[in-house]
Amino acid sequence: MSLFDQINADLTTAMKAREKEKTAALRNIKKVLIEAKTASSSHELDDTEVIKIIQKLAKQGTDSANLYKEQGREDLAAEEMVQVAVFEDYLPKKLTDEELTAAVKAIIEKTGASSIKEMGKVMGMASKELAGKADGKDIADKVKALLA
Repeated sequence: MSLFDQINADLTTAMKAREKEKTAALRNIKKVLIEAKTASSSHELDDTEVIKIIQKLAKQGTDSANLYKEQGREDLAAEEMVQVAVFEDYLPKKLTDEELTAAVKAIIEKTGASSIKEMGKVMGMASKELAGKADGKDIADKVKALLA
């Protein structure tokens, strides 16, 4: 079952269970996925594209929640974080710091990079291999630390 189909099934289940927050979050995901599907030339979105879209929604929600907290609107921040929690259920598990270090070391060995000048080559490969599993900033920081 594709991730898109799983989201549709979970939306139906959430609606039947009258889970208001989860239903709203899943409707939001479905809306954005349908928009992306109609905007792209291919009619089907594969799971990697769906994950990228959900990651973007989660990041936007987290940023909005932080903004609401700065403005003293804890009620709106809490609503955003509930939606972000639903989004994160559909994302792959994030790598721990040790797992990220090991993965970046393996990529550095594959590319044969030995200095910080070759960071671009390592980042290109690392971004593809670790997409969805680690934040780009964390990957870049780890690559810099290991190549320095």
